[in-house]
Amino acid sequence: MRAKRDLLLRVYRYQLRPEDLEDCYGQATLELVAYVRRGGRFADRLHLANLLEQRFQSRIRDRRRAVSGRSPMQAALESSVSLGAAGDQAVEIVDVRAELERLVMLRHELTCLAQVAHALTPDQRLVLAGQLASIGRAEFCRHFDWSFEKYRKVAQRARARLRALMADAEAGVPLTARASEEKPGPAHEQLSPHS
Repeated sequence: MRAKRDLLLRVYRYQLRPEDLEDCYGQATLELVAYVRRGGRFADRLHLANLLEQRFQSRIRDRRRAVSGRSPMQAALESSVSLGAAGDQAVEIVDVRAELERLVMLRHELTCLAQVAHALTPDQRLVLAGQLASIGRAEFCRHFDWSFEKYRKVAQRARARLRALMADAEAGVPLTARASEEKPGPAHEQLSPHS
């Protein structure tokens, strides 16, 4: 039977991947074992070999139908890509439903955001990171020993400054020129009477 198995796997190697063929062969074998346990008999070894090949072909057809879309789960698994990258290579996940232009614009905005975010003060970056991580105001203030008013003002100034920095980046204003116009130190962080 070992020779028959190897022959069948070679003959049908173009039908499925090797691991799927192995699975189909195993299923066909189990079906025949169950048939014998229920009292089934074979006329001779040729009859057994032919019946095994027939069951094997049937399992291959079932698998190909499932992969081609009859089974949505199998079709999804078949077209999926493993996220486990080999070595240090990063796997980029692409949303094939997104329009190309929108995807390019979103990537551009993320690149600009990464470039200008370091111009925010550490407190401003901290507040925005907390908001992005969905950390509530009360939890944030309790953890960092801030008042609600300080949290509100720093968050407000961080959003306004980030908007201004993004607008400057879109207009082509170099980040170093913008930073040189601002006053450094504690006086810079004082709030205007209108904020």
